[in-house]
Amino acid sequence: MSRAEFLEGLKGGIPVGLAAAPFGALFGALARDQGMSLGELTLMSGTVYAGASQMVGLDLFGHNVQAWLIVLSILAVNFRHVLYSAAIARYIRHFSGVEKFFTFFLLVDPQFAETIKRHESGKSVTFAWYIGFAAMVYIPWVIISLIGGLLGSLIGDPKAIGLDILLPIYFLGIVMGFRKRDNFLPVVAASAVASAIAHHYVGSPWHVSIGALAGVALAAVLPPVKANRKPDIAHESHEV
Repeated sequence: MSRAEFLEGLKGGIPVGLAAAPFGALFGALARDQGMSLGELTLMSGTVYAGASQMVGLDLFGHNVQAWLIVLSILAVNFRHVLYSAAIARYIRHFSGVEKFFTFFLLVDPQFAETIKRHESGKSVTFAWYIGFAAMVYIPWVIISLIGGLLGSLIGDPKAIGLDILLPIYFLGIVMGFRKRDNFLPVVAASAVASAIAHHYVGSPWHVSIGALAGVALAAVLPPVKANRKPDIAHESHEV
């Protein structure tokens, strides 16, 4: 592993780790309030490692829903990760089998976004960079979840202090990072409309995957936007 690339990944992951900290603390507080032990909530953060899915799981645990339905609901929320892994597969072909295992386990929304941006900037997606970036998100997430469980009583009602709005703002920031991509507006609009309709008629958490699939379907049929190119004056003059 390249030490320089690993350190570059660590540095890049610091802002994401800090941004995710409130969500980890919120999960820990809510999990503790639902009756989970500190060990159980820490284990859930370390193994599931998906904020939205962990929140959905907590909500279903509190309503004594059957285990198979909890698993299916979490799968619906995390289905977008199937699309993520397919999108970055060509960038990590050189990874070993063990490296790919850790790559996909640590593949969360900001990790996916930064991996795409790194490749498009012309830099190689190496395992050293990837694991460095992931470490600065994963390790704080697990630790902050534990701290949230310890200090949950001090947080109080998350809605009263506006913590419930942080997650939508965070994901909106990730989406806006791709605003210069071809057909950004129509794809996002289609995904948003489909998600809203699905939320009304099908319900949560299925609207997440349905909205994602609608955006992917539209992106697949729309032609890429052709950049305006300046005419080759020399070539035209030669032809004249």
